[in-house]
Amino acid sequence: MSKRREARERAVQFLFQHDLNPTDQIDEALERFWDAHRTAAHADKDGRATWGEEKPLPPPTTEEAAVRLFADPLIRGVLEHREKLDAVIQQHTLNWELHRIAAVDRNILRLAIFEMLHRDDIPPVVSINEAVDIAKKFSTEQSGRFVNGILDKVKGEVLRPARGPV
Repeated sequence: MSKRREARERAVQFLFQHDLNPTDQIDEALERFWDAHRTAAHADKDGRATWGEEKPLPPPTTEEAAVRLFADPLIRGVLEHREKLDAVIQQHTLNWELHRIAAVDRNILRLAIFEMLHRDDIPPVVSINEAVDIAKKFSTEQSGRFVNGILDKVKGEVLRPARGPV
């Protein structure tokens, strides 16, 4: 799996968690989130659980640092622009209230729309493809089609090339 895909998956996981258990302490929540992932990865490598043990985590690997370097700005950007992102989702989901959309799908949409509107270095079609694949992995096959349909409508409003960075 590419580091960017992994970063997007982690971003969706954090956004999902934050959506269900919001906090104003984003920095602390992010630190706990990344520490939990490092602890889980460390336990997997050793083949044993290390939860609750009083030993320090090893420093992040280069790969973990690369994932976080891409994911953190996505997470913070979605949280900063959440109201606008939700308005875009509402605009394109006629007869659906935002809270009725599955939390996983809602956060996948937020992330992809953030990329499409605020990340000129990421082509909109890449954001859509990544979102659809993540929806299929973390939600349902129907979610992939739902996410694709909404994001395709949003792509039509993006005033830049759909297939290349600006």
